[in-house]
Amino acid sequence: MKTLDIAEVAQRSGLPASTLRFYEEKGLIRSTGRHGLRRLFAESVLERLSLIALGQGAGFTLEEMAEMFGTDGRPAIDRARLLEQADDLDKRIRHLVKMRDGLRHVATCTAPSHLECPTFRRLLRHAARPPRGRS
Repeated sequence: MKTLDIAEVAQRSGLPASTLRFYEEKGLIRSTGRHGLRRLFAESVLERLSLIALGQGAGFTLEEMAEMFGTDGRPAIDRARLLEQADDLDKRIRHLVKMRDGLRHVATCTAPSHLECPTFRRLLRHAARPPRGRS
C-alpha cells in the first residue's frame, strides 16, 4: 500500500492541507501515521476525497457523509436516502430554472422599470419562497 504525505494528497486532490486536517477531525478520512510532523495517508484517501466531493456536490452535509462510511471505511450508502436527495435536487433545479429564466427576461425587458415588469414581480415573489426540502 502506497502512502502519501499530506502535501502530496493536497496537491493531487486540489484541497488545502487545512481541509484535509478538518476532514480527519470530522472522521471523514484517516491518516495512517506521520513522517516527522506530516500526516501520512493511504493512496486510497484520494478516492474517498472524490466521494466526499461528489456528496457535497449533491448537497449532502459532511455529517451525513460521515454516516455513509461503514466501519471498514467503505461506502455504506442508504439507497433510499440517495433517492430522497435526488428528489431534493429536482426541486432545487426547478427553482433555479425559474430564477434563470426570469433573470434572462428581466435583462431584456422593455418595461420602464423592473418593478413595472410583471415577470420581474413574479420573480420577486418566487425568490421569497425558496424550494422546500432539506436545507
